[in-house]
Amino acid sequence: QVQLVESGGGLVQAGGSLRLSCAASGGTFSSYAMGWFRQAPGKEREFVAAVGRSGNTYYADSVKGRFTISRDNAKNTVYLQMNSLKPEDTAVYACAGTALYANYHVRSTYDYWGQGTQVTVSS
Repeated sequence: QVQLVESGGGLVQAGGSLRLSCAASGGTFSSYAMGWFRQAPGKEREFVAAVGRSGNTYYADSVKGRFTISRDNAKNTVYLQMNSLKPEDTAVYACAGTALYANYHVRSTYDYWGQGTQVTVSS
């Protein structure tokens, strides 16, 4: 059973940056593709970014060019560097892991989820 724990959320002004971390335990981290999703109040959970086993990356159009996902298999950790933050990026951000090889933008692809960390961007 894989456990995922996020950290790094907080309050930041528009235009600022945050780096989220997601530490994994209980499984072979390098065998999973990892993703980040977010959910704003009153909205559905949406795909943000994903990184495959070999390091291939995928992004939602809304964050492309501003966010960077990366992974460190030696530390069993996936990161989300968020730059040029906007108020509309405010949400709870959760990481997720999957043993599958496709459809990383789809919530149901993922078997394991963290509890999430709050990101609030003030205008």
